[in-house]
Amino acid sequence: MKIIVQKFGGTSVATQQRREMVADRIIEAIDRGYKPVVVVSAIGRKGDPYATDTLLSLINNDNCSVSKREVDLLLCCGEIISAVVMAETLEKRGFKVRVLTGGQAGIITNDEFGNAEVLKVDTKRIMEVLYAGFIPIVTGFQGITQDGDFTTLGRGGSDVTGAILGEALKAEFIEIYTDVDGIMTADPRIVPDAKVINRISYSEVFQFADQGAKVIHPKAVEYAMRGNIPLYIKNTLSSAPGTIITSSREIKNKIITGITHMAYRSQISIFYDGEDNNDIFDILAQNKISIDLINVFPNYKVFTIDSKDVPKVEEILKSLNLRFNIINNCSKIAVIGNGMKGVPGVMAKILKTLNENGIKVLQTADSHSTIWCLVKEEDTIKAINLLHKAFEL
Repeated sequence: MKIIVQKFGGTSVATQQRREMVADRIIEAIDRGYKPVVVVSAIGRKGDPYATDTLLSLINNDNCSVSKREVDLLLCCGEIISAVVMAETLEKRGFKVRVLTGGQAGIITNDEFGNAEVLKVDTKRIMEVLYAGFIPIVTGFQGITQDGDFTTLGRGGSDVTGAILGEALKAEFIEIYTDVDGIMTADPRIVPDAKVINRISYSEVFQFADQGAKVIHPKAVEYAMRGNIPLYIKNTLSSAPGTIITSSREIKNKIITGITHMAYRSQISIFYDGEDNNDIFDILAQNKISIDLINVFPNYKVFTIDSKDVPKVEEILKSLNLRFNIINNCSKIAVIGNGMKGVPGVMAKILKTLNENGIKVLQTADSHSTIWCLVKEEDTIKAINLLHKAFEL
């Protein structure tokens, strides 16, 4: 039995016309000899009646008085509605369908409501459905605890459902359907001539997802990589081939694969006149402040944080009588590509490109496959376009 997993996002199932297109994709897979396991997100986006954010607005999520357990129970309704509506579309076209909640599909999680971790997947029920000749439609974004409580897997968790089922079922491949033609070399709203990347490695796309590109959930990439299962990003609304994610990339002579960025960053510099007696990184971690772009020197430390955390960090630093400086309204640009490993001059080219065009680089960091540059938010669009052109993406 050649099993594939097809995950369809909220925009893909938002209207009857689009649900017919989803049905076309499922039927095409069947015609090619595959047994599809379908995963769906809640219908539409904020403002649509059964979208996740709309359901949250019913209980005033910013000042909610019910527990996270009850919130998860409410949110699971969105995917259940979506799955049943999608089932009707396929039934009308002559196919037998069985809707399964995440728990019924065997996804067992811990009880960290709102952001549950998957403990195990029991595929017995899904396999019974497949052998009986039914198309299983699984509600994305959710699982169940060992005590029978509904849980959700965090925002974007339907991607995680698709990947974790793909791994557990040893699927031939996983298809993530959305409203774009694939992973782009940059955000096309920022770089008009950005192109679809035909093939990309797990490690590269993980960096894309982790550094702000909202194409796929980073955990979904983790699960697909762990199972070494090819993962496709496709557009429900077009016949474009999309992007395939595997263990290897496509163009071996291409140094850079793409560029993404994270906005709303702030740079913190802490200065020391004498000995540093405060383990500031531990203190920030204890206060649940996430930091990155860390540079440590004998007399000062520099790092970046999410701008929303600035008031809390400022309060901590003042309480420790530390001398510090904060630069707000920054963006962290990530230049990503496995091809840069062992290639000299990549950082130099990035800095030269930005400096020659009047863009001040506030901080840098690098790994084997990513170089980060911190710039002022007002320079973000210009910087990304310059780098996209400089590396001929």
